[in-house]
Amino acid sequence: MTQVLDVSDEVDRTARRPRRALPGDPAFWLTGTLAALVGVVFVASGMAWNQGKLIAPLDDVYIHLQYGRQLGLGHFFQFNTGDEISAGASSLLYALVLGAAYLVGFHGTFFLVFAMGFGILCFALATGLVTVLGTKLVSRSVGVWSGVLVALSGPLAWGSASGMEVGLVMLLVVATLLAFVTEQPWARFRWTPVLGGLLALVRTEGLILAVTLAFAALWTVWAHRHMTRPRRTVLRALWTLLPIAVGVAQLMFYKIATGTASANGIQSKSFLHDRPVFWLSEFADRTMANARAFVSIFLGFDGQDYAVPGALLVFAAGMVYVFLTRPTWRPMLYALAAGLLLILVSVSTLNTALVHELRYVQPFMPVFILFVVIGVYGLSRIAARERARRISLHGALVVVLVLSLATLPSWSVRFGRATAAIRDTDVSVAQWVRGNLPPGSVVAVKDVGAVAYFGGHRVLDLIGLGTNGFAAPANNGTGSLYEALKHLPAAERPGYFAVYDPWPGPSMEPLKDVGVLRTPSEMSFEVQAQPDLGGRMIVPFRWLNVYEADWSLAGSGDEQAVPGELRDYVNVGDLRSEGEHGYEPVLAQVGTQPWTSLGRVGDVIDSARPIVGGEKFTAHNLVPGRPLTLTSRTAMHGTVFDMRVLVNGVEAGVWTRDSQQGTWSTYSFTVPAEFVTAPSVEVEIQQPRPLLNPYPDYTSYGYWLSQ
Repeated sequence: MTQVLDVSDEVDRTARRPRRALPGDPAFWLTGTLAALVGVVFVASGMAWNQGKLIAPLDDVYIHLQYGRQLGLGHFFQFNTGDEISAGASSLLYALVLGAAYLVGFHGTFFLVFAMGFGILCFALATGLVTVLGTKLVSRSVGVWSGVLVALSGPLAWGSASGMEVGLVMLLVVATLLAFVTEQPWARFRWTPVLGGLLALVRTEGLILAVTLAFAALWTVWAHRHMTRPRRTVLRALWTLLPIAVGVAQLMFYKIATGTASANGIQSKSFLHDRPVFWLSEFADRTMANARAFVSIFLGFDGQDYAVPGALLVFAAGMVYVFLTRPTWRPMLYALAAGLLLILVSVSTLNTALVHELRYVQPFMPVFILFVVIGVYGLSRIAARERARRISLHGALVVVLVLSLATLPSWSVRFGRATAAIRDTDVSVAQWVRGNLPPGSVVAVKDVGAVAYFGGHRVLDLIGLGTNGFAAPANNGTGSLYEALKHLPAAERPGYFAVYDPWPGPSMEPLKDVGVLRTPSEMSFEVQAQPDLGGRMIVPFRWLNVYEADWSLAGSGDEQAVPGELRDYVNVGDLRSEGEHGYEPVLAQVGTQPWTSLGRVGDVIDSARPIVGGEKFTAHNLVPGRPLTLTSRTAMHGTVFDMRVLVNGVEAGVWTRDSQQGTWSTYSFTVPAEFVTAPSVEVEIQQPRPLLNPYPDYTSYGYWLSQ
């Protein structure tokens, strides 16, 4: 049976302007207050785990606080004073909010108080607006139940109280949807584009939803173009595209300020960038693995307490119910379905998609909960009698409420445990760095937030969030990271490393093995915070160590004795040199990754790539008509292969490099003069039998080209 909206929820189409949906309903204030109280309880739980001290549950919070403090001090998006502008904050808008807060006087501990309090306030407002949105879409009972379940959601309280941008994104998501629903019947969107523009600035996932809603608004204006003059229709249509313009402007800002349209976090974490070689099949496999995990989580079958069992199916039923019974809201449904699907795919392309309690998808949980409630409401309409409908609706939602209440304490414990782990590690390291390292020291870190915010020293982010240009080297391995650090001016190289060894970021073991990191460490911090029942912690390591750096052998690997006059040098593992020479590993097997590493012989340190197959590069600065000698620093493994040498695609001979003892050996091959026809030629070292195993297997350190 189809049920129509109550008269109180219908739009007054005779009015010249839409009625404002002011949150005067007591349910708005009650559900919002309930959410605020839950958020405060989570903060109190964190303080209870830290002897009354306020600690954030994520190092990323301190990244935002550092950007906010720098903005408040007038250093526009400089992570360290004097740095280039960087895009390490995951939310441009939130960083600006924090900058404004610092500017007006929120300093020291009060800055974190503001961040957490602001997130809780946004959570409360979003909860109240969900109540209004549910009432507008279906009924008052749906609105109230949605508000209560959002307020008592453990994941949402965790994210909102964390000090991250979760609360702000959540508020803008709900507010933009409510504005769209309010303004759509008149085909005149005033506030929806403004809120959508803010949503586009707050996170990449927000931009996706803002764009889909912008297209829905544009379609609505176009469908009702006969109701207004053409000029007014055009102006209204252009105004609906404001979120798209804001999104483009943000990307242009990144491009102009940093040289790339991608934020540093995308460069560091996306499956498009996080490995040396991009394989489409591997990308699809990893993305679908994350997507399947999300589906399992929201089906409620993974034990993470994110959703009640079957929640995703009930959510889909809610979407179908609104589609069938509320034709007015179909443009919103199309935009919402497309936006949420694209957001899921987008987040699934990140190697951090499933960490930090799924904080990337937390802001969209109020919408998920709303349509779960609508789904229960729609299923209750199957009953023939109204009394049976009420009993089935409220009975089912009481069960959902009980399950939410049962898991809420465990989420507060997770919050407290996370803050204790961050105190044990990043905050403790920051305080030690502040009191023990020489003034003016540069400190290289993997977790960049707390050490930068508390440490009192210039920091260099090895993963590339706060420091431009280090995401790609880190994603290629320790060898490329070493080369990027080596290229820095001596005064800017880190004198100390405060690092852990496992992912994220490359391993630090090779740097210790070759002596760049002096052992033993200056100080070691063992995580004392206890893991959860599943053995998980908010940090991916048990030990965090501080090492002094030794750069006395920096650049030693670039030297090599060659016959004749050195014309060019390809430093394998150095992304700058590889880019200048168009260097590429020609890998024999799909999915193989040539992670860079380091080797040392005597007083020589050099980067390398393991090669299974061959290589190609372009040699420059040559004299045409002269023989060209290739001198390689290579470690051959196992079977000896006679590899073909091609110059500009023409075979120039066969190069035999036999296996020898030691870290590496030096080999030479001379290209006849007739093959050197220009100042630049393409050289390929090709495996002798393409396709078939066994393949050439060796470690390549570099090529010196002489004539």
